[in-house]
Amino acid sequence: MTDFEHYYQRIRRQQKRATLLWSLLLVTLYLAAGRVAEFNLLTVWQSLPHFFDYLHEILPVLHLPLLFADGKTSGSLAYWGYRLPIQLPLIWETLQLALASTLVAVALAAVLAFFAADNTQTPVSVRVMIRAFVAFLRTMPELAWAVMFVMAFGIGAIPGFLALALHTVGSLTKLFYEAIESASDKPVRGLAACGASKLQRMRFAFWPQVKPIFLSYSFMRLEINFRSSTILGLVGAGGIGQELMTNIKLDRYDQVSITLLLILIVVSLLDTLSGQLRRRVTGDRT
Repeated sequence: MTDFEHYYQRIRRQQKRATLLWSLLLVTLYLAAGRVAEFNLLTVWQSLPHFFDYLHEILPVLHLPLLFADGKTSGSLAYWGYRLPIQLPLIWETLQLALASTLVAVALAAVLAFFAADNTQTPVSVRVMIRAFVAFLRTMPELAWAVMFVMAFGIGAIPGFLALALHTVGSLTKLFYEAIESASDKPVRGLAACGASKLQRMRFAFWPQVKPIFLSYSFMRLEINFRSSTILGLVGAGGIGQELMTNIKLDRYDQVSITLLLILIVVSLLDTLSGQLRRRVTGDRT
């Protein structure tokens, strides 16, 4: 056996040993976390039928011969969707909430990111303060922000907007400044040699490189914010989530199902549309 084969076998043994040790460590941590959280697979298995019972309850009762009858006929689509005049505006409100909070957050995060990046010659104290601030914003979940803002501003769209905007600023700023730090410094040095100011270097050296990444992250965050906004409605932060919570509390099972269906349709359409826009803007035609 050659020296190379000996070396290869030794490295392989080290890799297998390291893989085994890390796997055992992860399994141990998983079991310990489950024990602390009182997670019990037996309880989950025993309670699983109740979940399927609830799914069966929310299924609408539709009769094929009466499917297109008027809204007063039980078993028709119109009877199932009698609250659509209320739900459709709430879906639109939820979409507006996600779009408004994303646009504001993207603008703020883009500015903060340039001052938080290591390679933009920002003073260390400013970078540290911005990074600590955005870390705090993203550490607090949207639901926690929403609860606090509902207590301060009352039930409505404003708490949802503020909760989504703050958390999005925290998340996007980190993604944005990491993208800036990974940009090539050759254009920056070239502009600096020509006497360009700091703002000009950001505008003409960094921005062209990170623009596609910024747009891609922004579209992705819009999708996330729409999903999150449906959850924020559960605590009174406006939108279709509030309607969903009301239907659940009042045991309006058929309306729970149509509300979930509306959310699923809009999320699917938004995912498709934002994906197409992201590929078009970033130049990916595949």
